[in-house]
Amino acid sequence: MRKYQVLVVDDDADIREAIEIYLKGEGIEVCKAQNGIEALRVLEEKEIHLIILDIMMPQMDGIQATFKIRESRNVPILMLSAKAEDTDKILGLNVGADDYLTKPFNPLELIARVKSQLRRYTTLGHFGEEEPTSEELRVRGLVLNTVTKEVTVDGEDVRITPTEFKILELLMMNKGRVFSIDEIYEKVWKDPAWGADNTVAVHVRRIREKIEINPKDPKYLKVVWGIGYKMEK
Repeated sequence: MRKYQVLVVDDDADIREAIEIYLKGEGIEVCKAQNGIEALRVLEEKEIHLIILDIMMPQMDGIQATFKIRESRNVPILMLSAKAEDTDKILGLNVGADDYLTKPFNPLELIARVKSQLRRYTTLGHFGEEEPTSEELRVRGLVLNTVTKEVTVDGEDVRITPTEFKILELLMMNKGRVFSIDEIYEKVWKDPAWGADNTVAVHVRRIREKIEINPKDPKYLKVVWGIGYKMEK
């Protein structure tokens, strides 16, 4: 039986305790930290499969912590914030978060988001026993290996997060097909696409910045205005 370990990072002890209760009720093991500095220390000591990370914290906030984590790890990050404005959501996604939840949150929604991220992390082969169904997807100089979970462009390695990998894999498996934002969200996040525009757009922009020589004039990942995105053949 799989055992997932989630790191909960929040300066509010009551929130940490509440999230721990919710997750343990689902059979998920929990580690806790009260700021980004403690979180980085836990990551050095334990195998963590997902991080629930508050944005506003003393000493090292969630944005700074995400920058540091993304220097060496692709573990999924679910950001929490008391702020609901799109600018905060976009900032969190831009620095490398995979998903976003606004406080106060519904415990059932939190659990659903956590399970969705863990499923995606599992299917990428970082943790679990799933066997890949194919080995290599190729679009000219862009290569995605479904076994090693590596992406290269013209032979150069590209560091990519689990969510970015799944979006890229979806588009490369369906070269030339246009996917709407809602379709991408529902197929990758496995959740209904309610207000998914910013989330998908930010992830696509991050992918372009990593695989395109000129992200403003992409040769791989194209936008089809008013419809969605496609991988050029």
